[in-house]
Amino acid sequence: MAQNEGLLSLCQLYFCRITRAMNSNHHTKKIGIVVFNGCQILDCTGPAAVFGDANVQLRDMGFDHPGYDIKLIAPSSGPVRTNCGVALMADHALASQRLEFDTLICAGGSGVHDFIANPPDVLAVRRLARKAQRIVSVCTGTFILAETGLLDGRRAVTHWAHCQRLATNYPQIKVEPDPIFIKDGDVYTSAGVTAGMDLALAIVEEDYGRDIALAVARGLVMFVKRPGTQAQFSKHLAAQMAPVGNIRDVQMWLLDNLSDTISVDEMADKAAMSLRTFNRQFKSETGMTPARYVTECRVDVARRLLEESPLSIKAVAEKSGFGDEERMRRAFRRHLGVSPDGYRNLFANSRNAA
Repeated sequence: MAQNEGLLSLCQLYFCRITRAMNSNHHTKKIGIVVFNGCQILDCTGPAAVFGDANVQLRDMGFDHPGYDIKLIAPSSGPVRTNCGVALMADHALASQRLEFDTLICAGGSGVHDFIANPPDVLAVRRLARKAQRIVSVCTGTFILAETGLLDGRRAVTHWAHCQRLATNYPQIKVEPDPIFIKDGDVYTSAGVTAGMDLALAIVEEDYGRDIALAVARGLVMFVKRPGTQAQFSKHLAAQMAPVGNIRDVQMWLLDNLSDTISVDEMADKAAMSLRTFNRQFKSETGMTPARYVTECRVDVARRLLEESPLSIKAVAEKSGFGDEERMRRAFRRHLGVSPDGYRNLFANSRNAA
């Protein structure tokens, strides 16, 4: 009994020393979130909730100060009307000369293009970003960073529906439409809306470790802490959103027949078009060749099977239409930057840790 009490005392002493060491090594990090009329409310409140819950976890661990201090900044201090009609309260005006943040986050939303049309606001964001250690955008907030020039020569992502516009308007940026978030040096960009929470979790992990990030994910009932390389949207969703017509009919047919051998000639026949016309029209409506679309659909089916089923890699390759494991591995490496085994392990590890 006495031995157990002694062991408990040693564990408590060790925990106190670790906590003191962490307290001494970490200061409260100042987070500034740029909002504006017409911003997407979740682009702001999602990351704020992650950082706020991290404060709770750190307090429960014995931290004597918050991990994060979160402030909203806008063209003017006071109420900001979000795109859902709910108002947020901005703590500071962008023009304030006294502002300084460790991390600057730019929200997105339907009002982002009106925001970047006002040069003083863009210059104010650039000035704040130069003082920040970390610069972040959520969803179409990437357009704000693009307008400041801070993304020139960098890799970046935004909401999948706006990637082409970003690439067209800012050709100096290396736009990658697939990842849910990208880190390029001290600049972080994320895909649409809830991907901002995944990025915020990655920042918490960077600052305070994996255990705190997973505890936050559990507290917010986020199913899994997703890696940034996960594709940001399902090709099934893309098919549903394609314009009504022959190309959409072919897309829907594909989703029901991916396990079969499919040729572009067969797809053209289904669309009642010549091969040349089909290739041209398919790329015009989807932004990719028919062969690439088939591959991406198969990758999408395969990754879902890897996430949700105990099927072997060989069985997943067969059910998703790749036919053999090596073809699927090459496609995963090319489209997701990870092997099928590695992809499954990422999700298995996250679920087990949570």
